[in-house]
Amino acid sequence: MTDTLPALAPARPILLLVEDDDGVRRGLQLLLSGQGFDVHSFALARNALADTGCQNARYLIADYALADSNGLELITALRARGWNGRAVLITAFASPELRAAAPAAGFDAMLDKPFRDDDVLRTLRG
Repeated sequence: MTDTLPALAPARPILLLVEDDDGVRRGLQLLLSGQGFDVHSFALARNALADTGCQNARYLIADYALADSNGLELITALRARGWNGRAVLITAFASPELRAAAPAAGFDAMLDKPFRDDDVLRTLRG
């Protein structure tokens, strides 16, 4: 008699979500969880950086204006630790200066608030 183990479901890709607006964060968390992401959501950058799973994340969505930091400082800290996932900056404060600073800091894309769900998903997938 041969015992067989059930097949393991493929791991859901980890996504760090750092957004201090509770409503926006919860809406994105629901959207992304429903699309197959394992969402680790945080209101503060320091809590995201303290998460033991942050280095395993394949994706990051970070707001620019956070209560304890900003998205540029967050991505700089993650990249300094060797994190190399796909990163998207979201902001209600887009400016030409921020559009130049975001890729220089390590973001792959930037979305202006308000945005549509489809825009988020398309931007994440590159």
